[in-house]
Amino acid sequence: MMSAKQNHWKAAMKQLNKTQTMIYLLGAILMTVGAGISLLTWESAPYIYSIGALGFASMQMLQRYEGQNFNIKRLRRMMLVSDVLFLLAGVLMFANKNNLLGLDHIIYIEYVYNKWVLVLLIAAILQLYSMHRIGRELEKEAKKL
Repeated sequence: MMSAKQNHWKAAMKQLNKTQTMIYLLGAILMTVGAGISLLTWESAPYIYSIGALGFASMQMLQRYEGQNFNIKRLRRMMLVSDVLFLLAGVLMFANKNNLLGLDHIIYIEYVYNKWVLVLLIAAILQLYSMHRIGRELEKEAKKL
């Protein structure tokens, strides 16, 4: 049986079904693998990362907060920004390959080359912070009941 706290948690956050949860987890694994093998300069790294980021971000966007807590709504928006940054990092991984944008070499090095790492780092920090804080805020709400 579920406790009142668990029922409130499920009521506040729209839960993913089993298939969506598997896509979410597989996306996270593919993102990690893709980012890791990019260090080995494998040609398939941007494809693996981008497929994972697409699965991860899309499933996270499906998981909505249905409560009234302003802090959780703000943290959800922060999480959505990090999802967009994860996707942008994938685009920059593709742009990183052989100057696909056709930019001048100096501009390419200054603004594009390996900047996906910085975007990925910012997205990961935002994601970790917002996930941690959302969990704490949901626990506070459950204690009020």
